[in-house]
Amino acid sequence: MNIRQCKHLVLLGFVSLVLAACSSTSTDDAQGAGAGAGGDGVATGTVGDGGVGGAGYGGSGGYDGGGLETVFYFDFDKATLRTESRAALQQHAANLRSNPQRVRLEGHADERGTREYNMALGERRANAVRDFLVLNGVDGGLLEVISYGEESPAAFGSDEASMALNRRVELK
Repeated sequence: MNIRQCKHLVLLGFVSLVLAACSSTSTDDAQGAGAGAGGDGVATGTVGDGGVGGAGYGGSGGYDGGGLETVFYFDFDKATLRTESRAALQQHAANLRSNPQRVRLEGHADERGTREYNMALGERRANAVRDFLVLNGVDGGLLEVISYGEESPAAFGSDEASMALNRRVELK
């Protein structure tokens, strides 16, 4: 076998590995992979799959917030809670201590940055909310963190007002 053929085989093997890594799984396989599947309370999913977290998260049986604000906004490229968010989250913590229930914390980012960076930023934001709630007495086992990155915008547009609405964590 000559060097040119070896190069082609190596390239073919690499392309095969990349395609295999990019393949998707059916939603049936992902249904059971909710919070705690890896023991860390972090789950991933795709926008609109509805399968992350399983029963007790989102939908009609999800966390309603007890009339409190359930969307918390962040500054550009930050995962630090704002002062006004801390006050509202303290009320959520009190409600969840007296009435424990499952809550999904969905992290989001605006369109700036790569997809991978925004997924990580959305997760850091959701983890900041999770950590605050846990520090205020909420059972961490009831909190699921998921990041949608830039994939599920609240507002469409490239202006600052639209992007500010997309930098958020939603309690569901």
